[in-house]
Amino acid sequence: MELEGKHVVVTGGAGGIGKALVEAFAAEGASKVVVADFNEEGAESVAAGVDGLAVGFDAGNEDSVLALIAEAEEANGPIDVFFSNAGIAGPPGGPEASDEEWDQTWRVNVMSHIWAARDLAPKMRERDSGYLLNTASAAGLRTQVSALAYSVTKAAAVALAEWLAVNRAGTGVKVSCLCPQFVNTDLLKGALALAGGGTIERSGPVLEPEQVAEAVVAGIDAERFLILPHPEVAGFVQKKVGDPDRWLGAMRKLKASGGK
Repeated sequence: MELEGKHVVVTGGAGGIGKALVEAFAAEGASKVVVADFNEEGAESVAAGVDGLAVGFDAGNEDSVLALIAEAEEANGPIDVFFSNAGIAGPPGGPEASDEEWDQTWRVNVMSHIWAARDLAPKMRERDSGYLLNTASAAGLRTQVSALAYSVTKAAAVALAEWLAVNRAGTGVKVSCLCPQFVNTDLLKGALALAGGGTIERSGPVLEPEQVAEAVVAGIDAERFLILPHPEVAGFVQKKVGDPDRWLGAMRKLKASGGK
């Protein structure tokens, strides 16, 4: 899909990957850009830079997701591209996290995508045109040893995008799933701190948000389902599928070495 002249909505747009994508979409000629974030002041700042619309938004609340869609449509007409990017790191560790922590992580990292697709996919299908772009994570493909809730919810986000890509094929609804690994954002810094410290440099190859944005623009242009800004992630997935036991052994070694 070409982005020129399109109406684009970006959640989690006040910083990090979301902010970089807002700027990249605008640079590609998107005519109407909506920046949604829990940090409304930050969203307003980013939106001002691209002559866009800022909307305060809570990804973990269905009414807020639907209100965002309604406000964007009222201001700019039908949404061409909905970038469901907002996400949280969730609690560190394993199943001992509280039900409240699990529920919040699930709602933000999975249900926000479902609520958006439930509302938008039928409209896009009726117009025979539209793009749903969901941010998951490399953790959804290869797990994250320091955070079970994050791994589980991001794996669910990948599965949701796969289902949409299969079941909406031929309806005009395009679907992509963004699975970055380590990106220099506040989310990564916060996750490292919650997991017991460590530096960004120690976590592995780290991209800047602008590099992820470049990969996303290229992925949308090619209408590629899985967008992997870190090309090594494809190799990890192949090893996981090809020899699960060997892959588990490698992940155990990563855990023992203090990796995240």
